[in-house]
Amino acid sequence: MARNTAVPADHNAPPITRQLAEFVASHPSQGWSDEVDREAVRTFLNWAGCAVGAARHEAVDAALAAVQMLEPAPQATLFGRPERVDMAGAALLNGISSHTFDFDDTHLKTIIHPAGPVASAAFALAEHLGRSGRELLDALVLGIDVACRMGNLMYPEHYDRGWHITGSTGTLGAAAACARLLRLDAGQTAMALGIAASQPVGLREQFGTMTKPFHPGGAARAGLLAALMAQHGFTASPRALEAPRGYAQVLSTKCAWNEATDELGQRFEISFNTYKPFACGIVIHPSIDASIQLREQGVLPEQVERIELRVHSLVLELTGKKTPTDGLQGKFSVYHGCAAGLIFGRAAEAEFADEIVRRPDVVALRDKVTAMVDDRIDEASADVTAVLSDGRRVHVFVEHAIGSLQRPMSDEALDAKFFQQSAPVIGDAASRALIDGCRRLAMLADVRELSRLAAG
Repeated sequence: MARNTAVPADHNAPPITRQLAEFVASHPSQGWSDEVDREAVRTFLNWAGCAVGAARHEAVDAALAAVQMLEPAPQATLFGRPERVDMAGAALLNGISSHTFDFDDTHLKTIIHPAGPVASAAFALAEHLGRSGRELLDALVLGIDVACRMGNLMYPEHYDRGWHITGSTGTLGAAAACARLLRLDAGQTAMALGIAASQPVGLREQFGTMTKPFHPGGAARAGLLAALMAQHGFTASPRALEAPRGYAQVLSTKCAWNEATDELGQRFEISFNTYKPFACGIVIHPSIDASIQLREQGVLPEQVERIELRVHSLVLELTGKKTPTDGLQGKFSVYHGCAAGLIFGRAAEAEFADEIVRRPDVVALRDKVTAMVDDRIDEASADVTAVLSDGRRVHVFVEHAIGSLQRPMSDEALDAKFFQQSAPVIGDAASRALIDGCRRLAMLADVRELSRLAAG
């Protein structure tokens, strides 16, 4: 029986699979500005710090135990751990650890966390092949460009359908980066993208569980495998991304084809990457920033009668958990974020520990936060008022939170964030050496110079 489709298919879509493959395969090494290269180094450094920081988390322990049951060959390094596993296992596990604390990079236009899938896959392969730091940086820039351009093409409709866009586009970015490292030609790279297109990873239903950080790890593993299969002649549709029943048209009702190729090779999406000062969902950051500013203005938790929060509807859709019971849930609670910002003056990983989320004074202040939807406020902003017991009202409006493109983290702040996460795991000296190695990545003749430092 014939069936009608809900949305008419676009049978005249441009050949973006071929166009992106040719771009990845043929764009010159360091074919961009020094500023783009600087952002690539910052992206890699931030990813490495996040991967080390969560390396001993129970989610990583559980995933590693499962991988070890497969008896993997010791091909690649796990950041922050002495164990070695196969390339695909390392891509999976480093991807999981880099996203577990929700402290990783964010391409704000699409809310993709691009380094998790792309860097995790690329480093595992580059280490195994003995590629240079320059080649790894090239692959990172190009892979992130593919992931984020596909995100631009489909967002927000794709995200609204329930896909975790970091994982669903991350498979493509990881495949592109690995194809570049394998030095595949345009035809093989198109096959790698096609194989990856059948492996989108991640549902938003999983937010607040260990499966959320699985998404970038699973995408990294899928993309790496796709590139390896393409290298050995495995085939896919040459129109896998754009065809009527291909990736984009199946996964989204928005298919802005121009977003895939506009200024291709001239504008690089890694230029729009940002880095989190707070270890939680990006839409909570303006509210935390405002709460820290209230604290700096002398507002004390014991003075607060209530906190009135006005935010875009997306903030409560994503982070509206009123009564989180553990740290993972706390990362999706704007209420907890406000309480942490006012009590501690920060919201790093320690402020999302299970015991902090359950601490009586934190719970008491969290219960005083009332959140109201106001879609006149941008999703990257927050309007926060502390109503005090003496009747005073102290108001803060944050248009752009610290860490945004408008208020970026400095190199010094990124190094401090890295050290704060890694020192408890691999020690002070190894952390400083790894930071220095990441900063010198473009000059390394072999990325395996980082492996010993990364393992601690």
